[in-house]
Amino acid sequence: MSPTPEPAAGCYAVIFRSVLGPDHSGYAEAASEMEAIAAQQPGYLAFHSVREGAHGITVSYWESEADIRRFKAHTDHLWAQQEGRQRWYQSYTVEVCQISRQYQFTREEADS
Repeated sequence: MSPTPEPAAGCYAVIFRSVLGPDHSGYAEAASEMEAIAAQQPGYLAFHSVREGAHGITVSYWESEADIRRFKAHTDHLWAQQEGRQRWYQSYTVEVCQISRQYQFTREEADS
């Protein structure tokens, strides 16, 4: 897979916070597949996900809201959404926002 551009001011972020229910068999595989499918979509920029026990947060970055809507309507993603509501999730929240600014810090290692 080729490198993707870094998210920047003006792009959009989808923040997906979830709590898994007791039956989450097949969830990890489906989540991995959704990440791979997202990476192939027009307007995709990046994807970051962490999980601690039942609680998880995934942030995906997109060039436009239209790109987000296209991925939301992707056939495989529709299937995963249905499975999530019927089986995997106790609850979830989705937030879509536009990034107004961005900055970062990277610690430089001292020369030995």
